[in-house]
Amino acid sequence: MTANREKRRAISREAAKRRRRVESDMFEDLSRLLPLQPSVGANLDKPSVIRLTLSYIRMHTLLKVNAASEAWTSHTVGYGQVLGGGEQWRACDGGHDDGEKDAETAQAMEETNMYLSILEGFLMVLSAEGDMIYLSDNISKYMGLTQTELMGHNIFDLTHPCDHGEIRNNLRLMGACACFLEGVWCGAKRDFVMRIKSTLTHRERSANLKSATWKILHCQGRVKLRSTPSSASCLLLTCRPLPLSHTLLSTHTFTSQHNMDMRFTYCDQGVTLLLGYSPEELLGRSIYDLCHTLDTSCLTKNHLNLCLKSQSASGQYRMLVRGGGYVWVESHSAVIPIVRPSKSRLSSYQPLCILCVTYVLSGVEQPSLQFSLDQTTDRYLS
Repeated sequence: MTANREKRRAISREAAKRRRRVESDMFEDLSRLLPLQPSVGANLDKPSVIRLTLSYIRMHTLLKVNAASEAWTSHTVGYGQVLGGGEQWRACDGGHDDGEKDAETAQAMEETNMYLSILEGFLMVLSAEGDMIYLSDNISKYMGLTQTELMGHNIFDLTHPCDHGEIRNNLRLMGACACFLEGVWCGAKRDFVMRIKSTLTHRERSANLKSATWKILHCQGRVKLRSTPSSASCLLLTCRPLPLSHTLLSTHTFTSQHNMDMRFTYCDQGVTLLLGYSPEELLGRSIYDLCHTLDTSCLTKNHLNLCLKSQSASGQYRMLVRGGGYVWVESHSAVIPIVRPSKSRLSSYQPLCILCVTYVLSGVEQPSLQFSLDQTTDRYLS
């Protein structure tokens, strides 16, 4: 009996070894099929291989559409083209030879690299459930985490819990659609701010995920809905970290400082050239007094983001010009403590203020119309 038992155990061990060997070979073959650099694919564990494979399949489903939407996909970068220069996946296309395919691939790669170098941020594609099915590989420049570490994970695992409700609202793919173009439904625009984990330190070094800090992203994009099931739809976003770069300040930009209720406490001299108001006239007045009535919701959303997340970008809105008319502007804002000299470094309370950098995007429109009493010349003489 003992000999038979040992024989059965030996047979069971050999069978288990064969199963593990076959499983390992299958995962190795699968990792080699992924459009990754060999050095990256060789270091993937089994869960990562499964996660990236599922992301690849979902991205392939998004790009694999019928002939009616080929014009849209011809300008879309292939999944493998942006994965660090790995081998590109090849779709079935009998109408072009390999030379033409290689030329088109090289051109698309060149254009993509140019766009990503210009873009002050990275690209993100989210499913209806919040899965990150695609991220451009320059995400490591902003988040410290690589593309392969993040793809396939859910956005809710990395974002601030207080922002989950807003993210869910923006992920509702079946909302009102704006147009139908070549088999693709283009949903309404998405514009929101969210906080996400970042392993980059203030010295631009990468830390451990457990010690990650919150980075604030300004996300803009559109929902892409197809005639196929909702699983083939997505939310395409460009994500820019805040605060944005203000190194290119020009004559079309002015800075201002506000109380937490958005009343001016300081404004530079550039506002006089751009809006006609002197800095002294604006002190104590609310920025809502200078906003077009139809755009107050834009400022309210920006104000709420500032109070909750400490940084925000307003999007485009209209600011009234003294004497009549308005200009289109965009404000980038942050909540900062007011620095005041004190004898003791241990200050019991530091009052907060809002610092805004406002970019004027247009000339004066409808200069003959006055939309508010604040535009009249004698308003500030009283």
